[in-house]
Amino acid sequence: MEQFFCNFTENYSRTMEHGILTLAPALLAIGLAIWTGQVVLSLAAGLWLAELILNQGNIFLSLTSMLDSVVGIFAEAWVTKTLFFCALVGAIITITQASGGIQGLLNFLTQKTKLVQSRKGAMLLAYFIGVIVFIESSITILLSGTIAKPITDKFKVSRENLAYICDSTSAPICGLIPLNAWGATIMGVIAAQISAGVIVGNPVDFLLGSLPYQFYSWVSILLVLFFILTGKHFGSMKKAEDRAMQTGKLLADDAQAVVEENLTQVDMVAKAKPNVFNLLLPIGMMMAMMPIGLYITGKGNMMQGSGSTSVFWAVLLALFMSGLQNVLFQRNMRIGEFMQYVYKGVGAMIPVVSILIFAFAIGKTMGDLGTGKYLANLVADSLPVAFLPLVVFWLSAIMAFSTGTSFGTFGLMIPIALQMGAPMDANLYALIGAVVSGGIFGDHCSPISDTTIMASMVTASDHIHHVKTQMPYALLGAVISSVMFVLAGFIF
Repeated sequence: MEQFFCNFTENYSRTMEHGILTLAPALLAIGLAIWTGQVVLSLAAGLWLAELILNQGNIFLSLTSMLDSVVGIFAEAWVTKTLFFCALVGAIITITQASGGIQGLLNFLTQKTKLVQSRKGAMLLAYFIGVIVFIESSITILLSGTIAKPITDKFKVSRENLAYICDSTSAPICGLIPLNAWGATIMGVIAAQISAGVIVGNPVDFLLGSLPYQFYSWVSILLVLFFILTGKHFGSMKKAEDRAMQTGKLLADDAQAVVEENLTQVDMVAKAKPNVFNLLLPIGMMMAMMPIGLYITGKGNMMQGSGSTSVFWAVLLALFMSGLQNVLFQRNMRIGEFMQYVYKGVGAMIPVVSILIFAFAIGKTMGDLGTGKYLANLVADSLPVAFLPLVVFWLSAIMAFSTGTSFGTFGLMIPIALQMGAPMDANLYALIGAVVSGGIFGDHCSPISDTTIMASMVTASDHIHHVKTQMPYALLGAVISSVMFVLAGFIF
């Protein structure tokens, strides 16, 4: 994922020959996804339209190019690693359920220690896992969703609400505590501008100085906590929560057909007796391997490590340790049974992996169209310096929403923001914070975002329902953040 900024930066020099048409593929994909609920087909339609524009209306050539674009994303090692990670996540979830790990954790928290005795406690568990684990957004979502889901199910928390909690804590906390691939990516983009002579200073200083200005991240984390503690909701989320509490239906009726088929493959009755260590060992290994992977791939500097490689190593180690634990040491399943659970878990993730494949493909093609450059140039001229952080925030949000990638948004918008702000003597820390905030906000609202897709996957929530219920909350956070960016523009 962190490599997306390279693709976007390369496309910055492209011409704007396609004009407003560069927005059409994203609008088509997003509109169809919300209307029909069929994300893969919607992404495919958007990808085909993008290729049609690039190929000047040649229908047959655009179809060929579309297939080449899908196949071509596997040329990027980070894409393949990410897809393998998502598939193997399904295997880990399945094995921890079948080995009694998840039931063991449920018993430990609700019966033995009685740490979680209410709906609020169950949601706070997901929240604190999301806040504490800042090593990588995908890992954060995986841990908070996997650990909290059986407990929130017990206390009738809607899957939409759980997905919101997991999604709206993962990326913001990774941005605010950048000892991960997020920090490495942002510093890399800033360092390129320092090398080019656009700004003067140290990338670390700019990154740390921008943290107080990541207003959306701060607001998002606080809003999640507010809704958990007060129990007050509005809009479609309130309907989802009322449904879950009053009827016990964790999913809406029209979501059952989308999600329930996968649940039958994953939510199996454990064969072994409940044992919390069958969950804690693989998850602990995964958490330990992530910083080690960043350290190794960064050659001693975690801030320069590869997030995709580290995540891939972490999930492989977790699966390996789970196999040793269940097959060799506890002997609660044979090797053949273990592999069957692996295949079932991977199979359950095929719809999610398919969505990610097309999401990555359309994201790259949007870069080829020059969507980001077109959006940036709409407001680059005659912009009052006081409103620059606000405009950068919303422009970054639109870009992330349209392309489904916050990393790609960072790669294009940080150079643009710094190049606009430096000659105007603007607050550069606020501009970097505005880009990061906008990228995360747009990601939270976009149905083609990989982290949004993963939040739906891990919590077994219908993806479109997750987007629809989370968007009003994200918009509320964006409005509050906008006021803060205006104040930052005028005061600092």
